Amino acid sequence: MRKAFVLMEDLESITAAALEEFAACADPAALENSKARYLGKTGQLSELLKSLGKLSAADRPAAGARINEAKAKLEAALNRRRAELADLRLTRQLSAQALDVTLPGRGIGVGGLHPITRTLQRIETLFHSIGFAVALGPEIEDDFHNFTALNTPEDHPARSMHDTFYVEGGMVLRTHTSPIQVRYMETHAPPIKIIAPGRVYRVDSDATHSPMFHQVEGMWIDEDVTFADLKAVFTEFLRRFFERDDLKVRFRPSFFPFTEPSAEIDMSFGGGWLEISGAGQVHPNVLSAVGIDPERYQGFAFGMGADRLAMLRYGVDDLRLFFENDLRFLRQFA
Repeated sequence: MRKAFVLMEDLESITAAALEEFAACADPAALENSKARYLGKTGQLSELLKSLGKLSAADRPAAGARINEAKAKLEAALNRRRAELADLRLTRQLSAQALDVTLPGRGIGVGGLHPITRTLQRIETLFHSIGFAVALGPEIEDDFHNFTALNTPEDHPARSMHDTFYVEGGMVLRTHTSPIQVRYMETHAPPIKIIAPGRVYRVDSDATHSPMFHQVEGMWIDEDVTFADLKAVFTEFLRRFFERDDLKVRFRPSFFPFTEPSAEIDMSFGGGWLEISGAGQVHPNVLSAVGIDPERYQGFAFGMGADRLAMLRYGVDDLRLFFENDLRFLRQFA
């Protein structure tokens, strides 16, 4: 009888301590630690259950029932405190993330075209106004369309790994958009009057060069298109692009494998001259390579960097800024 009395006293003491400790727990981790202390496999209540064997057969049923009642009471208190702590956490979270529904709504940001895209669209619009169509082609090219059909010798430096990105199967990332012109001439008979805009790739990177950049090439092939037409078309384009009727343009003799005669095109800029394009009369070998009779047809071709035109138009002095995706820079053009 004495043993049963002592056990019940211990049960009341443990129950009271557990209830007090559960109520004082300030976070779920502390509450679970308290649970282990009282209700775990080696907890104080579990130890009392193990001590039932020391009681007489007559006292054991009543003591066991009292311990089970105490256990149910502690488990109910434990679950209540878990719910209270969860509610407290939610209340704190809602308070920290409070939303004032009386505030005016936040506007949705409006995107804008990239300055290079704007420049390409402007170029296409200006050439379209004088009858040029836009032609497109693949960025991964074969040797014939990127080099051979353009009268480029086998030992030309442009074929070197120093200038060209080679990929599997002898293919290359196109080094200019001239292959578009070649492909267009293979499938269209003269008269041909096109521009070929797009991304091109060369092994080069500094403030005025990028491994990937944008080029626009143009071509006009017909029975009587001359170098004089080239000068008139390109001079008019530059003056309309920069909106300056007094813009001076000059043509300097040069050399390109795919044109003969060839010229560098410069425009007046900042008190001096700035190179803008390479151009010339399409070489007869280029026409022959695509099945066009060079005795009957002739014409001119030119190529220019759209990125350089964008730099000049928008006053940007480092080409790399266009491709760093810095919104502080790009928002200026939105």
